[in-house]
Amino acid sequence: MAIIVQKFGGTSVGSLKRIEAVAEQIIKTKNQGHQVVAVLSAMSGDTNRLLNLAKQLDANPSPRELDMLLASGEQVSISLLAIALIKRGYSAVSLLAAQIGLKTNNRFNKARILDIDTTRMLTELQQGHIVIVAGFQGCDDEGNITTLGRGGSDTSAVAIATALHAKECQIYTDVDGVYTTDPRVDATAKKLDHITFDEMLEMASAGAKVLQNRAVEYAGKHKMPLRVLSSFSDGSGTKIEFSEQSVASHPVSAITAHQDEAMLSLVGIAEHGRVIAMLFNELANADIEVDMIVQTALSAEKINLNFTVHRNVYQQAQLIVAGLNNVVQIDALSGNDRLVKISAIGNGMRSHTGVAASMLSALYDAGIEVYLISTAEIKISVLVKQQDLTSAVQVLHTKFELNAKK
Repeated sequence: MAIIVQKFGGTSVGSLKRIEAVAEQIIKTKNQGHQVVAVLSAMSGDTNRLLNLAKQLDANPSPRELDMLLASGEQVSISLLAIALIKRGYSAVSLLAAQIGLKTNNRFNKARILDIDTTRMLTELQQGHIVIVAGFQGCDDEGNITTLGRGGSDTSAVAIATALHAKECQIYTDVDGVYTTDPRVDATAKKLDHITFDEMLEMASAGAKVLQNRAVEYAGKHKMPLRVLSSFSDGSGTKIEFSEQSVASHPVSAITAHQDEAMLSLVGIAEHGRVIAMLFNELANADIEVDMIVQTALSAEKINLNFTVHRNVYQQAQLIVAGLNNVVQIDALSGNDRLVKISAIGNGMRSHTGVAASMLSALYDAGIEVYLISTAEIKISVLVKQQDLTSAVQVLHTKFELNAKK
């Protein structure tokens, strides 16, 4: 009997009716002869509700206590699903992450999984039970409850599937697979039957919200097969696989948009080697991730520097830059937190030239201003105004003929 791990997101368990539908899906998989481990998020809206309660008491609540609070959402959804399954005559047991020995570090709100003790889960499966595990959460060495950050249930599911040597990890969500772009932005987007791990990882990090990038990275590292499916309709979904042959004939497989970009610009930096080292050390110490970086020379003595951060840490990054300006010479500082990053992604870029030229020409012809450009082996990204998001995505989706792909 193969083990199948199925993860259900918040909208999939957003009501009692949806929980009963999830129960039927799990029963269907169980009746196919599989052992099933279900990993659940909190019911849709619960995490935000709990977070709002905490912030009504304290704008900056204790990270440890916040994790204790937020982790309670998954306890509700897993117990309700177990009740629904038992009512239908199937043996089920709901377990918190701490009860299955899911160990993390003690970085509250953004914990990383260190180890999983599979003993309890394997015992329950051998006894014929359906195992239902709380996603998003873990436990550190001191017994503190931790959470994995937004989208952490995806990572929980992949890690559990890996530890159990599951046949497949199935991610059930509110979409029926991975698309060539967001269908809400371009109605001509097409569902992909399969996509490579490299492409999916780039898509997840570049704004596609189907899967958390840490989950894809974990799956790729451990060679765990993934499939994205809809909990609202039948279908084979999108398989995320290791083979690159199926997409190599086309340079671009998808267009993504990351809407939370902010750019800081430093003009006329003297002693730039020392300044840049100081700046990025300060940002790293503040746990601020830097995305795109572009450096240009003004003269032998001075440079300009542009870099992007997530919009929610823009003000914090501004304070760090302003503080730096008090101790070194910088001619001018500016910023913009109303930008988006548009990316073209595809394994076919490895064997095709001219993708950047086609991309920039299409945007220029459409009158879309490009602020920054960054390239990687299978991804080209540009920074544009927030107001140009829809038109930029549609222009590039059409340019690379993704609306015609089967």
